[in-house]
Amino acid sequence: MANYAQGIFTPKNLQKYVGKHKPKYRSGWELTFMTFCDTHKSVTHWASESMSIPYRSPLDGKMHMYIPDFFVVYQNKFGKAIAEVVEIKPKKQSLIESRTASARDRAVVAVNHAKWQAATAYCKMQGFAFRVLTEQDIFHNGNPNYKKK
Repeated sequence: MANYAQGIFTPKNLQKYVGKHKPKYRSGWELTFMTFCDTHKSVTHWASESMSIPYRSPLDGKMHMYIPDFFVVYQNKFGKAIAEVVEIKPKKQSLIESRTASARDRAVVAVNHAKWQAATAYCKMQGFAFRVLTEQDIFHNGNPNYKKK
């Protein structure tokens, strides 16, 4: 089993963190995103695992609860406040890129897409945006030398 960075994040800018519990990261990618939210001047508020969204699983047809990773409010380059719900996922759990993907990999992607469809609808009703970030989004950051996997 793979080992992932896990722990409790301690925000340096306490006025920005609006979550009701201490932010827990479950991967190094989530830790990187938390650090970004805490330190970037455009981010005005953020929370970790702060909402639950019902969705129907395509595997069992039953209703389940989806807890997105982050809620973020930031000011865009025009000074307008933008609210987004953000999910951090490996690219391989976001897209089925080849016919050699296992049945388990296809099932994970199908469930994720059901969650994200529900999240998109929920966010639209709330006036939020919904976004899935992968390692490519987190670590590329405009670097022309970033190598896509």
